[in-house]
Amino acid sequence: MAAKAPIVDNLADNLRLLKLDQMREHFIQAAEKAAKDGWDHQAYLAYLVQAEADARHDRSIQRRIRMPRFPTVKTLDQFDWSWPEKIEQTRVKNLFRFNFLEDKANVIVLGGVGLGKTHLATAVGYAACLRGKAVLFASTIDVINSLSAAQAANKLKAELKKYLAPSLLILDELGYLPIDKRGADLLFQIISMRYEQNSTIITTNRAFKHWPEVFNNDSTLTAAMLDRLLHHASVLLIEGKSYRMKRQIDA
Repeated sequence: MAAKAPIVDNLADNLRLLKLDQMREHFIQAAEKAAKDGWDHQAYLAYLVQAEADARHDRSIQRRIRMPRFPTVKTLDQFDWSWPEKIEQTRVKNLFRFNFLEDKANVIVLGGVGLGKTHLATAVGYAACLRGKAVLFASTIDVINSLSAAQAANKLKAELKKYLAPSLLILDELGYLPIDKRGADLLFQIISMRYEQNSTIITTNRAFKHWPEVFNNDSTLTAAMLDRLLHHASVLLIEGKSYRMKRQIDA
């Protein structure tokens, strides 16, 4: 006895039910293309499944790009290499091979104000998103404030998870504002718990010898933090005048 043919009229509804939106939107056009090009049933199905997989991959990448909450999306191609007086291009470009992520290593981008530290950190984060990595971007002070508020509300453990989970955490502008003892202790928890577990990029305008001044003159905590950060780390030094000053000069 021949098998009963499936009811094609229900196909769109069933694809919607299964949340196969790409297949639902294109199965008719794909069938027409299959008939025209002489595809067999397997080729037709493979075409639809590949389109669905590609669409889901694209949506996943877009979600990953939104999740870090970059202030603006930056790429390496947009970086003006001609402005800094000193920058190691080769070492910067090597970051985009992402060996440091595989090694659970850290990156410290050190330089004065307006030299592109945040641009480079954001570009690395954006490229990591395109590779399917989980990334989170935040200013150091915002992180400390959110952890302080969570601690006061007895929700510190849950808030810490947000900063511990990503494959790459970008802490921007460490050292621009002083950090009190409680803030330093909270930041140390993140650095300590991410140590050899996931990678962290820190941008800072303060040389390491001045970090105790940032952390409430607590040299012991500062030493412990630097020990964990620098054990597996690349330190990128950028020297020169502020790029924002260049705009005023050129105006």
